[in-house]
Amino acid sequence: MTTLKTNNFAHRTISKIAVLGSGIMGSRIACHFANAGVQVLLLDIVPRELDAKEQAKGLTLEHPMVRNRLVNTALQTAIKGRPAPLYDKADASLIETGNFEDDFEKIADCDWILEAVVERLDIKQLIFEKVEKYRKPGSIVTSNTSGIPIHMIAQGRSEEFRQHLAGTHFFNPPRYLRLLEIIPGPDTDPDLVDFLMHYGDLHLGKTMVRCKDTPAFIANRVGVFAMSRIFQLVDELGLTIEEVDRLTGPATGKPKTGSFRLSDLVGLDTTHKVMAGIYQNCPDDEAKEGFVPPAYVEQMVEKKWLGDKTQQGFYKKTKDENGNRVILSLDLNTLEYRPNQKPQIPSLGAAKGIDDLGDRIRHLFHAQDKGGIFTQKSYLALFAYVSNRIPEIADDLYQIDDAVRAGFGWDKGPFETWDMIGLEKTLELFEAEGLTIGTWVKEMLAAGITSFYQVKDGQSCYYNIASKSYQPIPGRESFILLDNIREGNTVWSNSDASVIDLGEGVLNIEFHSKMNTLGQGVIEAVHRGLDHAEQHGYNGVVLANEGMDFSVGANLALMAMMALDQDWDELALAVHQFQQTSMRLRLASMPVVVAPHSRTLGGGCEFTMHADQVVAAAETYIGLVEVGVGLIPGGGGTKEFAVRAYDQYKNDGVVGNAVLFNYLLNIATAKVATSAAEARNMDILRPHDLVAINKDRRIQQAKAAALAMAEKGYTAPTVRKDIRVLGRNTLSTLYAGIAGMQFGHYASKHDGKIAQKIAFVLCGGDVSGENNVVSEQYLLDIEREAFLSLLGERKTLERIQHMLKTGKPLRN
Repeated sequence: MTTLKTNNFAHRTISKIAVLGSGIMGSRIACHFANAGVQVLLLDIVPRELDAKEQAKGLTLEHPMVRNRLVNTALQTAIKGRPAPLYDKADASLIETGNFEDDFEKIADCDWILEAVVERLDIKQLIFEKVEKYRKPGSIVTSNTSGIPIHMIAQGRSEEFRQHLAGTHFFNPPRYLRLLEIIPGPDTDPDLVDFLMHYGDLHLGKTMVRCKDTPAFIANRVGVFAMSRIFQLVDELGLTIEEVDRLTGPATGKPKTGSFRLSDLVGLDTTHKVMAGIYQNCPDDEAKEGFVPPAYVEQMVEKKWLGDKTQQGFYKKTKDENGNRVILSLDLNTLEYRPNQKPQIPSLGAAKGIDDLGDRIRHLFHAQDKGGIFTQKSYLALFAYVSNRIPEIADDLYQIDDAVRAGFGWDKGPFETWDMIGLEKTLELFEAEGLTIGTWVKEMLAAGITSFYQVKDGQSCYYNIASKSYQPIPGRESFILLDNIREGNTVWSNSDASVIDLGEGVLNIEFHSKMNTLGQGVIEAVHRGLDHAEQHGYNGVVLANEGMDFSVGANLALMAMMALDQDWDELALAVHQFQQTSMRLRLASMPVVVAPHSRTLGGGCEFTMHADQVVAAAETYIGLVEVGVGLIPGGGGTKEFAVRAYDQYKNDGVVGNAVLFNYLLNIATAKVATSAAEARNMDILRPHDLVAINKDRRIQQAKAAALAMAEKGYTAPTVRKDIRVLGRNTLSTLYAGIAGMQFGHYASKHDGKIAQKIAFVLCGGDVSGENNVVSEQYLLDIEREAFLSLLGERKTLERIQHMLKTGKPLRN
């Protein structure tokens, strides 16, 4: 149950939600509410005929299994699907299923009724007519429509119903795509909109965008325009689909799918339908004709080459004569599939060596080859289009950026990208392209304002068109954004990390090395930050950053170089220093809170496990993955699981073999938790660790946790000397299990050797007896010895070199 209070609204409690419709969206929306701990009633239609299995069992259409077959099948398909819609599969127990005929009256017990049926106005209106018959007064009613106007859906409903009705447009998959568009109807209670905006942010982890009730709302209106312009440019410039996907992928801060692969994932029929809808329903759109699909798109739709749903679209997966999987690409001129071609665009190749996104986009925008021409033309069209959509689809420019970033996974929205390229530098280019930008942009420039955004007093501000001045972006006052405070609050930094004052006596140690790898620069920053905090009487320290990943682990290249040079003394010192850094986090004189997010691997996981408190983003993918390069966790991670095995069972006086074997399997298979909830199940996170569903709130929550511990009176722990280990007897049992895995060909000979080293540390070494008590330092010593012995192996160096070259583990 979740309860919250907004400034403009009385208490509103969401204990139970009804989701009407169990299709791809409905079933996954239901799962995401279960992620938030809300009870869900998921309903769908009753089948009109028996399937073969039901006939074989002699069931009738009246049997409950038959009547709920569609909803149950849809939910199970969602739960088993990838990517997983649930943080923890156990949360599926929060979802009750039923059907529209037998169970509709149960919506009277629900605080929120969310419709997610087929995108047809007549069907939605029939559903809402029935909803009004059974819902309790005051309950929230929303539609997950992707473009049908809310005022049309509301026709025929009572005034009280319309006041509690809004659009809630989730993007697929709802767990992962962060955008949630809120669309008020003409009669929607404004306080209800405020509540939905706050609830989605706090409990669903969403980037919330308030939209106007216009066709396709904000994200799809802009995103589909961008796609339609690409459809035109690929013809105009003679580009291949591979070239476009590279130019519209990570090179310009967008997902690696690029444009055409994304279309295959979404379905070309969906894109085609939205384009047609905008063309028909937006007669005053100056770019209306751009939404007319080119001939090759029409032919593909006619042939049902729609993408993944029909096994072929712009790309086609097939097998060669040897049975190997190959991906073919569509030649848009001949509409025939051909082998994939590697793009040969000089500017794209040069962009690989440019780490900074702004520098990379500027490089491509001004390049003189076809990659540069494409980038410039597509961006200029996009900039002009979004400038002319205010105030039609949104009153403020940040709403458009938020929607596009969160809905399509772009690193920067259109106005943010325009700022990166330089607003003044683009003015003459629009005229050459025959494009007209919004009058308000010209007025802004005439007033001497040359950017859409600025940071003022640590706050993100946007240019507000109505007041003609910069205003704080609403909703971000509760976030700590390191980019906004770094310049004035950095107390120490090097090229890999910074120590930043968060205020109220809390320091933050931020990594910003490449992929946030943990090398000497980061190690130094951790010690410098902790030293500064202790010397100046700080209340606490937070480890957090805003990179794509928290950390992918130790700097393997440096380690491999030392091993190849056989510089064993330096290697031993480096591993010892890493271990002592983890322990320094554990033993600091003030509270240390680690706030991981996204990939938190290897050493990043080890740092996390040594914190007093963890505030993990719900989407934290964390694990000890060193086995992938032929090593065991050597920064205190293996030691820490030996400690946790004892702590978990010390109240019973027994350390369970099954627990140790489970830990062994997790480490030996380099298992990575796919959510913070799964990390808790794996004992990477402890029961008292916290989870931030909205990762943007993570640093603020970590700071609050540090202050709370300090206020209660914090006492630093000491190195433990009370850890009971099982030694030789259990070690023999684990070795037998490892031998069984090798015999069953689940592990190679070298994998078995690594697993034995892990087991050795978990059991406290080859000690005899049942009541062996050791210290943390002892466990660290045998962990380090095992790590270094493996690093000297030829096969380990081969794995490290393979990982550095390909980014993928090698099994040998």
